[in-house]
Amino acid sequence: MEKYDLILASASPRRTEILQQMGVRHQVQPANIDETPRPNESAVNYVQRMALEKAQNIISQRSEIIPVLGADTSVVCDDSIFGKPSDKQQALDMLMALSGRSHQVLSALAVGNVECCSVSISITEVTFRQLSKQECLSYWNTGEPLDKAGGYAIQGYGAVFIESIKGSYSGVVGLPIEETFLLLQKYGVPIWDCKK
Repeated sequence: MEKYDLILASASPRRTEILQQMGVRHQVQPANIDETPRPNESAVNYVQRMALEKAQNIISQRSEIIPVLGADTSVVCDDSIFGKPSDKQQALDMLMALSGRSHQVLSALAVGNVECCSVSISITEVTFRQLSKQECLSYWNTGEPLDKAGGYAIQGYGAVFIESIKGSYSGVVGLPIEETFLLLQKYGVPIWDCKK
């Protein structure tokens, strides 16, 4: 059985890739929680709560002390949280709302074990160039927007929409590397551990 030092409470292949890039040996065990925002809950509080609840969900299912990482990413525009679009129309509406404007991408993470849990957040400003309805439709037809917060992937085809970025690129992808490193260090999780 392969050794691991961390449990990732997410099925996101992008988060797995970032942990692999950091050399973190981990096992994937997605959390199953209700991700509905609470009435009048701010976007910052929402993503932090989601990250914490994902981590705690998995911690409660395990007996060992191995740290668990939960994470959540949301796109925020005009104080509205843009999660993953549920259908074509919602994706097109999101992309047109982001067109020619700046928005924030909030990526929260929680790392902890049965004893305690720590939360951190990364806030990145992303600016889109002006988009046409036709290119939004063409982008939808690639299949990429469906499981992406805000309906786009900065690391995929959606990169052509980006005019500028201020903050953490990896945070927009789904796991901010600097904040992740600092929390993993706090819980004694080794990085750059390429040994199997």
